[in-house]
Amino acid sequence: MQSLPIVSRRQMLGGAAAVAATGFPMVNTGQFRLSAASPVTYSRRAIDLVRTSLVIDMLEVLKIDDRPQFYGAPMTAQDEADFRACGITGFHHSIGIMGPTAREDTLTFLALTQGYVGRASHLFTIVDKAADLDRAKKDGKIAIILGLQNSEHFRTITDVKLFHQIGQRCSQLTYNTQNLLGSGSTERVDGGVTDFGAQVIAAMNEVGMLVDVSHCGDRTTLDAIALSPKPIAITHSNCRALVNHPRLKTDEAIKALAAKDGVMGITGVRMFVAGKEPTAVSHIVDHIDHVVKLVGIDHVGIGSDADLNGYEDMPPEMYAQLRAAYKASYAFREKVDTDGYDHPRKIYDLTEELIRRNYSNDNIAAILGGNFRRLLAATWGG
Repeated sequence: MQSLPIVSRRQMLGGAAAVAATGFPMVNTGQFRLSAASPVTYSRRAIDLVRTSLVIDMLEVLKIDDRPQFYGAPMTAQDEADFRACGITGFHHSIGIMGPTAREDTLTFLALTQGYVGRASHLFTIVDKAADLDRAKKDGKIAIILGLQNSEHFRTITDVKLFHQIGQRCSQLTYNTQNLLGSGSTERVDGGVTDFGAQVIAAMNEVGMLVDVSHCGDRTTLDAIALSPKPIAITHSNCRALVNHPRLKTDEAIKALAAKDGVMGITGVRMFVAGKEPTAVSHIVDHIDHVVKLVGIDHVGIGSDADLNGYEDMPPEMYAQLRAAYKASYAFREKVDTDGYDHPRKIYDLTEELIRRNYSNDNIAAILGGNFRRLLAATWGG
């Protein structure tokens, strides 16, 4: 894998829509372009692994700019080219919604997403059971998993079943702060899962909705793992043993998750990846290595926590608002994206680094999506 050239992430996709389904122009021995216009090359092994594996990113939103204007506008040709070129089959489209109108705002989010996906049914399909991911891969479509990064929209226990019927398949118990279910990772005191939170976890297990604890505090995370009879997920976090950040997970939590057959998705958010510069794709794989050495290959996957183009491509005013919305403990640096993991073909770059670390094809396929496929089947069926 070569270093990315100094071109915009959008330019990297030039000509992607015209890529033949079976052709990759060879530019030198063992190196191939994904499209004729792309300046980046990848090994044939990396290309084949992404193409043949079920790739599930357990936090990859359709667009960070998720205002109604995005959902209501026709999909651009460039957006469609980006989606088709990314190599990802399963997108966990999940955002954090909180406050007094959380229930109404969540209903709006789910409706807007389903409208957007439905109008592009040639490209997208909504996920119900795990087998829908397999079918999407076979059909050359992208499977959308509807989720929420907070559970404040559950005002009563019966809401869990209602939102499952609407299409929600994953719910993070808390965002960064305290709610009725438990404590977030940036709260000063973590009181653990509340009585109501324990009831919600039971209801989620009953209907087949995945429990996520990515943003939960340490005690709330451990409580949720212990309380859930089914395995749960850390869809997007990294290892605190490598970077001392409150949003990341302790070895104790990772071991507890794995003991219940859960899976942890590794994120590309810069300050979660490395404590100092430079911060590159290799540092993301350091976290994968840590989980593998700690609990084994079966309990790690991908949860990028971005869209295909990353945070630096947001409109400047939205980017500033996003950074300002978090506590100082989040410790944002100049950039949010990890270098080399901020473009639509980032999964290929990650795969190249896994190859460089001597992971086998089977183990790479497990990391790219096989492990989350197993977890989702255990939770949802199919």
